[in-house]
Amino acid sequence: MNWTHFALATLAAGIAGSFTDWFFTGILFHDKYVAYPEVWRKRTSEGSTIAWATLLGFVTAASFMAACVVFEIHGYSRAFLFAAICWIMAPLPFTIMNALYIKLHPLVAVAHALGWLARLIVAAIAAGWLLN
Repeated sequence: MNWTHFALATLAAGIAGSFTDWFFTGILFHDKYVAYPEVWRKRTSEGSTIAWATLLGFVTAASFMAACVVFEIHGYSRAFLFAAICWIMAPLPFTIMNALYIKLHPLVAVAHALGWLARLIVAAIAAGWLLN
């Protein structure tokens, strides 16, 4: 395994994933977040929350790359398939369960689910490109 390619794939997926998060959880259906304001934590500054969420996005990217290496997933088609399986396995059901038990506007749940799919697709693109 080429560690430079691994690091570049993780960095690229982490940065691009931050932009997908910004779009899907910050812009798409933004007005629906205030449908139930009591659900969201009151913070004086969102900076540390955003920093932690961004860091965890890089952990997701590194984990995806590591799984691709361990399971010998090479090329775009296998990486996309792996991303779809990962999405169906964890973030999609988790997001749906959250929407069932937590008072969230349904479009917020849709945005979060699509955001996870986008993040995993971006990771698949980086893996297909750099981990060959």
